Amino acid sequence: MRYGQGGGLTAKGRRFRERVRYEAGERFARGERTAGIAKDLRVSERSVERWWRAWREGGMDALASTGPTKLPKLSDGQFAELEKELALGPAEHGWEDQRWTVARIQAVIAVRFQADCSMAAVGRLLHRHGWSWQSPARRALERDEHAVELWKKDVWPQAE
Repeated sequence: MRYGQGGGLTAKGRRFRERVRYEAGERFARGERTAGIAKDLRVSERSVERWWRAWREGGMDALASTGPTKLPKLSDGQFAELEKELALGPAEHGWEDQRWTVARIQAVIAVRFQADCSMAAVGRLLHRHGWSWQSPARRALERDEHAVELWKKDVWPQAE
C-alpha cells in the first residue's frame, strides 16, 4: 500500500507536499544542487529532479498541487448506501450463493447508482473504505480430495 489510508494523500498531505516542493523551488532559485535539496527535504533525488524540470519550464506555479489524482465514483454517502445494499446479501440481489465478488459489487453499483466503474476501480473503492478480500479460514468439509488430485494431474497440465 502506498499511503497509510489506502487512497492517496489527504488534502492536508497534499498541502504539506506542496510546501516541500515550494521550498525546493526557492532553493533551485539560489542555485543549490538537487542532491543536497533531496537530502535536506528527505525526498528522493528523482523527485527533486522532476520538480527541477517543472520549475525550470514553468516557475513556481509548476510546483503547485494539482489536487487529488482522481475523485472516487461514489461519494461517502453513496458508499454508505452501498454498504447497506451489501449487508442485504447477494441472494437479495439475485445471486444464488452468499459470496460477494468484485464483479457482483460492480453490477450493484451500476444498477443502484448508474455509475460505470471498472473492476479495478471497485476494488480501490472498497479498499479505500477499509474492505478487504476474504478467504476461507479452513477447507470445506465437502471437499473431495481425490477429485482435486485428479484435476491437478489431468486438467491443470492441459490448462497451462
